[in-house]
Amino acid sequence: MDLTELMEIAEQERQSYKSVQIRCCVAAGCISTNSQILQQQLETSVKVSGLEHEVQVYGVGCMGLCGQGPLVRVDRLSESENLSVLYQKVTPEDVPSMIAELKGEATQLQHGDLTHPFFTKQLPIVLENTGKINPERIQAYIATGGYQALFHVLREMAPSQVVDTITRSGLRGRGGAGYPTGLKWATVAKATGERKYVVCNADEGDPGAFMDRSVLESDPHRVIEGMVIAAYAVGANQGYIYIRAEYPLATKRLQIAINQAQQMGLLGSHIFDSPFDFKIDIRVGAGAYVCGEETALMASIEGKRGTPRPRPPYPAESGLWGFPTLINNVETFANVPWIIRNGSDTFASIGTEKSKGTKVFSVTGKIRNLGLIEVPMGTTLRQIVEEMGGGVINGTAKAVQTGGASGGCIPASAFDTPVDYESLNQLGSMMGSGGMIVMDETINMVDIARFFMEFCMDESCGKCIPCRVGTVQMYQLLTKIREGKASAADLELLEELCDMVKHTSLCGLGQSAPNPVFSTLRYFRDEYLALICK
Repeated sequence: MDLTELMEIAEQERQSYKSVQIRCCVAAGCISTNSQILQQQLETSVKVSGLEHEVQVYGVGCMGLCGQGPLVRVDRLSESENLSVLYQKVTPEDVPSMIAELKGEATQLQHGDLTHPFFTKQLPIVLENTGKINPERIQAYIATGGYQALFHVLREMAPSQVVDTITRSGLRGRGGAGYPTGLKWATVAKATGERKYVVCNADEGDPGAFMDRSVLESDPHRVIEGMVIAAYAVGANQGYIYIRAEYPLATKRLQIAINQAQQMGLLGSHIFDSPFDFKIDIRVGAGAYVCGEETALMASIEGKRGTPRPRPPYPAESGLWGFPTLINNVETFANVPWIIRNGSDTFASIGTEKSKGTKVFSVTGKIRNLGLIEVPMGTTLRQIVEEMGGGVINGTAKAVQTGGASGGCIPASAFDTPVDYESLNQLGSMMGSGGMIVMDETINMVDIARFFMEFCMDESCGKCIPCRVGTVQMYQLLTKIREGKASAADLELLEELCDMVKHTSLCGLGQSAPNPVFSTLRYFRDEYLALICK
C-alpha cells in the first residue's frame, strides 16, 4: 500500500456515493430501539419504489441526539446546494412517508431542527466522522482522509518530530487527570527496554458515560490510526485495546476494523512499505471499574487479578511485563490523526490557555437533549446545559455532576464556569472522561452522594484498607443521615473519613471516591443539616 493506492481507494469510494444518502443510526442506543430493522425497511422500500439508482441507504454510528432515537438523516447532495433532513424517533410506520418525501410529496412528518444549538455549537474533531460514515467499511474512513496522517508520519517524519507535534498541540489526556500527552509520549520514547507497548484504555466505567463507546462504535479506524502513530513515535511494535465486556458492539466493530487494516497493509508488517511493524490485539475486561486505573488495567492484560499497584515506577518506565508502556484513552488517540493532518498550531488555537482543543461529553440525566456532544474547551456549563441541552425537562436545573463516580456536583449558581481542567478542579469536581449528569430540583443531593458512594464501595478492589473499609463506613453514615438517624457528630465523622480516604488510598478510585460527598457538602450542606437529628 502506498499513497497513490490510498487516494485511489478514497476516490472510488466517493464516486460510489449517490445523490441522495439516507443515514440510519446503528449505534448501541438506536439499535436498542430497533434501528437495524428500520434500516432494512428503508433499503427494501427504496428498492421497491425504484429509487435505488439515486438513493443510498447505509448504517452509521452515533448521530449525537441519543434521546430522540432512532435517528435517520437524509442528505440531498447537488452541485448547487446540500439539503439535509433529520428524522427523530422514527417508527416503521414512518417509512412510507419518508419515501414519499423523497419523491417530493408533502407529508405530516416532523423534522428535527438542525439549526438548534445542540448541533451548531459543536466543533467536531474526535467526532468529525461519527454519524457520517459506515463504521464497518474501511473505504468510508479512507474517503474522509483516513490513514493519510499515518502515511505522512511513517514516510516523512522522524519519531521525535511526531512527539514534538503532539507536545506543541497542547493535547492533554482525555481519560481523567489531563496529563500532557506529549510529555507522556516523550517519556516512553526515551525509556529503554527490549520491547515497548501501546495500550488504549477503553474501560469506560463511569455511570452515565458513553463517549468512548460511541467513538469505537462509530469510527474505530480513527482510534487505530492514532495508536499506530503513537507506536511509531515511541518505538512500540505491539498494542492492546482494553475494552469492557459490556461493549459487545464496539468490540465487534473494532475487530472488524483491525482485520480490515491488516488486510490492506495498514497494520502488521512493513506498514505503508516502511520498516515499521505494529500489531494490535483486543483484550476484553470482566467489568471491574478499578481496571480503568492504568496499573490495574495492565495487571488484567497480563492475566492477573486487576488491582492497582503503587507508583512509581510509572507505566512509561515499567509497564506491561516490566517494559515501557504508553497508555492513553480512546478520545486521546482519536485526536491524533486530526492534529497530524491539520497541524499542532491549529489544534492549540482551540480551547483555553491550559486546556487545548475540544472535549467530548455524554450529557444525561434530567435534560431535554440527551446525547453526545463535542465542544471547544472553555465552553461554559450553562451553554452546554441550557443552550445545547435545552435545559431540564421540568422546572429548573439544580446541579450537574461531572467526572463520573469520582467527580463532583456543581450547583446551578456556578454554571457560568468554563469547562476546562483547572476550573472544574477549583469547583471541587473534575473533567474525568467526560460524563455529565444533569439534575433538577426534585433530586436530593444526599441521595446522590450515597448513590455514588455505594458504587465506589461495590467497585473497590479491596487491596488497600482506606478504600475497602472507608467507603463502607462512609456509605453507612450517608444511609444513617438519609434515614434521619444521624447526629452532628456523625456528620463530622463523615467529613473526617472523606479526608482520610482521599489522602491515604492507594489508587485514584479511593482517592477520588469522596468527591461527591465533599462537593454536595460544600454546595448543598443545608440538605444534610435538614436530616440531622437535633
